[in-house]
Amino acid sequence: MEIERLVLRLENLQIEGASLEPTLLERIRQNISLFGDMANQDAERVYLWWNDLNNDFVRLNQNYQDYIRDLNSVKAEEMMRTKEFLIFKDRLVEYLRSFIKGLQKNVGVIEEYLRLLTSNTLSEVFDKIITYEFSIPRMDVEITREQIEEKTKGRYESIYHWFVPENGQENEAGKLFDVTNDIIHRITRYAAQLSEKNALGANRREEYRKVAEIFLKCEDIKEAHRMSSMVFGIESPYHLQGNLVRKTDSMNYGVYEEDPLEIKLKPRIRYYKEKTTRSTIKDRSNEKIQTRQQMMQAHQEEMQKMKQLEENGRIDFSKLPVIEPRVREILLKWLSDAFEDADYTARTDDGRQYTLDRSMADQTCTVTCEDGKFTMPKLVIVFMEEEA
Repeated sequence: MEIERLVLRLENLQIEGASLEPTLLERIRQNISLFGDMANQDAERVYLWWNDLNNDFVRLNQNYQDYIRDLNSVKAEEMMRTKEFLIFKDRLVEYLRSFIKGLQKNVGVIEEYLRLLTSNTLSEVFDKIITYEFSIPRMDVEITREQIEEKTKGRYESIYHWFVPENGQENEAGKLFDVTNDIIHRITRYAAQLSEKNALGANRREEYRKVAEIFLKCEDIKEAHRMSSMVFGIESPYHLQGNLVRKTDSMNYGVYEEDPLEIKLKPRIRYYKEKTTRSTIKDRSNEKIQTRQQMMQAHQEEMQKMKQLEENGRIDFSKLPVIEPRVREILLKWLSDAFEDADYTARTDDGRQYTLDRSMADQTCTVTCEDGKFTMPKLVIVFMEEEA
């Protein structure tokens, strides 16, 4: 059966090919996010989830290796040097950039999930996977629980090292990101060389023949002179120069698709002066008062939100609810002001003195915001006096 499967795979090798699928990264991210929930599920559910995660990881690893191998092959190098390569160059570059976007979007999240997993959670999940797989009946095969445990933990370590860098070494996801970028640069370089080669090797004979036919159709020498000025340019042309800011550096972007550059011409006389319009000073005192009141009201609302986060004169970052981005900025500013002081003390904008409790700084906590989550040391802001 294995030989038959091998033969079928070899027959369809050229048809199926390899690919870079960002959806596999998304599925792996979703499955790894369920790691903590699997500790409370039954063994059969956990085993199915584990198989889906490993199958997606194996497909991702094999597909990217096969696809990068094809792009680095001798046949691909020869094809990149042909004119036909210019036809689908943009499609290939867009395909690779789409995969890079998937890497940037998912790899960091997966790495964070894996780093936050505790040893107790891993032990519970692994125990359910090993128990279920060991309970599967097998004919004429004796597999020990230690062998299944070694295989399961080895698969997890492969996934962990693929996404998480350790000991200053780059992980496999980072290497894939660099390799894909290098391929895009190489494709762009080959395309530019082909375009330059085509421009230098253009056949001018037909162009000159066409120009000669146009001159032969002129009725007299005056018309031929006018035609000559159109073809070869005038004797003393005017050159206009300006600071044109281009929207793109694409070689396929035409001159007529650029925005026009407007040049304002001034009379070249000695006593020319531009007209000035007189304006009176406007009284904006009411607007200033209104703006000041709005700023004070916004400041009071912010301080009220900060007051709600206090508990017995303390703000514990590990117990914070879901906070707004502005509240997060204020809290981080308070932390920054405290770290700048040798005694880790500072004052808020309304004059309240506080100190920083760093007794549990060796632990980490997760602060949830409306626009995402971030991990930080477990710190506590302790106010030393009541609000004025």
